[in-house]
Amino acid sequence: MQPLTDVLRERARAFPDKIAYFYGDREITYREFDERVDRVATALHAAGVGPGDRVAILDKNSIEYVEQLFGAARIGAVQVPVNYRLAPPEVAYIVNNARAKVFIVGPEFVPVLDAIVGDLEHTTHLVVIDGEGTAEPRLDYAGWIAAHDPAPPAHQAATSDVFVQLYSSGTTGRPKGVMLTHDNFLSILPKARELWEITEQTRQMIAMPMYHIAGNALSVAVVFDGVTGVISREPDPLGIARDIERRRVTHIFLVPVLLLFWQGMPEVAECDLSSLEVLLYGASPISQEVLRGAMKLLPGTKFIQVYGLTETTGAVTALPPEDHDPDGPNAHRLASAGIPNEGTELKIVDPATGAELPPGQVGEIMVRSPQNMLGYWDMPEATRAALLEDGWFRTGDAGYLDEDGYLYIHDRVKDMIISGGENIYPAEVENVLMGHPQVADCAVIGVPHDKWGETPKAIVVKSGDATEQEIIDYCRDRLAHFKCPTSVDFVDAIPRNPTGKVLKRELRAPYWEGQERAVH
Repeated sequence: MQPLTDVLRERARAFPDKIAYFYGDREITYREFDERVDRVATALHAAGVGPGDRVAILDKNSIEYVEQLFGAARIGAVQVPVNYRLAPPEVAYIVNNARAKVFIVGPEFVPVLDAIVGDLEHTTHLVVIDGEGTAEPRLDYAGWIAAHDPAPPAHQAATSDVFVQLYSSGTTGRPKGVMLTHDNFLSILPKARELWEITEQTRQMIAMPMYHIAGNALSVAVVFDGVTGVISREPDPLGIARDIERRRVTHIFLVPVLLLFWQGMPEVAECDLSSLEVLLYGASPISQEVLRGAMKLLPGTKFIQVYGLTETTGAVTALPPEDHDPDGPNAHRLASAGIPNEGTELKIVDPATGAELPPGQVGEIMVRSPQNMLGYWDMPEATRAALLEDGWFRTGDAGYLDEDGYLYIHDRVKDMIISGGENIYPAEVENVLMGHPQVADCAVIGVPHDKWGETPKAIVVKSGDATEQEIIDYCRDRLAHFKCPTSVDFVDAIPRNPTGKVLKRELRAPYWEGQERAVH
């Protein structure tokens, strides 16, 4: 396998005039994209960036985002995407933690840059996209790139080199820099191409943020597969649907919450989505009702569920289209995340002892795969705790394998509720709640209880006039009583991060305020 920057060079030679990316009203061919990547690499080199250095970017999805990813890699440097939903101090933490020499920001995020510029410890160059009129020492991205010839210094990358450094979402603490190599991507991209049934005519949308592994990997997959990408600036449900119609998108990855939003928007139903051949979904749990509704909305589309993490370069399992028959003999598999990728091993262990558990028993999901990250940036202890010497990675997720090797996700191990000594996985309760006809969205958390230590509380967005007791009784008809919510709070919206994950810590905080620990 060649390094990804060499793959891009080959694509530009093989079909120079093919559109590499659409972005709004813009389009760029493979020849033009490769040349701009060279200009980025030259500009970075002139800024003192060399092999192993980090270059941070804070922006929504754009062509500039992808060309900066490949441009940094072309001289052996590493892009560090920053979550644009973070508060300024959190952004400063990541830029400083990565020791980024260059920091590139999109136009909407200049106020963030203004707020933290005095706190940046290693950054020597500040660049603003669409920053015409920007005053020195800040640089306008377009002018900065145009001022450099497409002639970067020769650099022979190894496939074992770090290609990108993505930061974990921080839902369980300080974000950690996940180092992913060319080899990590090269181990998943050929499998994805086969699973997705990619052809020369494929038009693949990048709808998820590029600071997220899904958005990042899909932007790279466009080049690896030599297809045309359609970049969505941000995960706006209606904007995505309209771009699918406009650009005749054939392949897309979406998180379940976007599929839920689609079903509640009449404007989406008016869009022509018939070009969609394959839809992948994952990154957070999905209810059976949301999945069935999405399949009804897109009757001609093949659905594939995937499960993975940033640390595994994305998906390590897939539930193929043939297992998406709600009325077939294997309808129960719709609740699963599928089977492991070729070359990937899974096992379930007791999180306390590490002992492997038999089929059907819930424990921590372990992954051994060439997709597993190189490690966490500048965090050797955290790396050793997550990546064991025998190659197994501790996901921190709870689930079980059935007798046929299908993986069923229960929850984050850290989200597990322990009530009176019983382990309760919120996702199991949430899946039942989502079956209630008057529950539009929900989350389940553990709250303090004098007798049981903690008990489940349901946070519910309702679409009717259901009462607290009706919802509790609904669960009691379908779950062991110890798993059922003992209380229900009604809210207007469930807080989620941009990838659809519920912000459980934010939900728990008011109930645990003043407590010595966040568990009993």
